[in-house]
Amino acid sequence: MAALRRTSEPRLWRYVIALGSNQRQHRCGSPRAVLGAAVRAMAAAGLVVEQVAPVIESAPVGPSWRRYANGAAVVCSVLSPPDVLAVLHAIEAQFGRRRARRWGTRVLDLDIVLWEGGVWRSGRRRPLCVPHVAFRDRSFVLGPAMALVPSWRDPVTGFTLSQLHGRLTRAIHTPRGAHPGGIDRT
Repeated sequence: MAALRRTSEPRLWRYVIALGSNQRQHRCGSPRAVLGAAVRAMAAAGLVVEQVAPVIESAPVGPSWRRYANGAAVVCSVLSPPDVLAVLHAIEAQFGRRRARRWGTRVLDLDIVLWEGGVWRSGRRRPLCVPHVAFRDRSFVLGPAMALVPSWRDPVTGFTLSQLHGRLTRAIHTPRGAHPGGIDRT
C-alpha cells in the first residue's frame, strides 16, 4: 500500500463513517454481526472509534433484494480523507467485498459521510467527495449519524444532521381544501 499522507495540521480529525451490510459473512455471521466486526477492524487499523450508533434495518437501494443492516461511527484519525478511505477499502476487502456491481449485495460497505475539516474533493478516476454526495437523501445514513452527532453541520447546506433528518422524514401535510395532487378542487 502507498505511504499514507497526513493532513497539513498534526491533529486528530473526526469523521462520520456509514456502515452497511446485507450479506452474511462466513467468519462473522449476520449482517448485524458484520457491522460489529467492522467497527473492531477500524479500531485495529488505527482509527480511534469514539462512538457507534445502534444498528438499524433498511430496505435496499437499487436491484438488491436483501434488507440492510446500517449503522454509523464517529472515528478520529490524523489521516487525510483519501487515506481514511483507503483504510476503509482495505477493511472492506478483508471482509470479502467485491466492487463488481453498483448497489448489489455486499458483505460490507464503509463510506465517509462527513469530515470535521469540511469539504474534500479529489480524484478523477474514483473521485472522493466529502460530504458524501447522497447522504442527505438517505434516512438509513442520516438516522444513525444523527444519533451520534445531531448538531454536526453539513458544510454544503449549513443544516445540522438533525435538521437534514427532519426535512427528509417529516410528513408532508396537505392544506385543508387542497387536492393532494396540488390542484384545488373547491
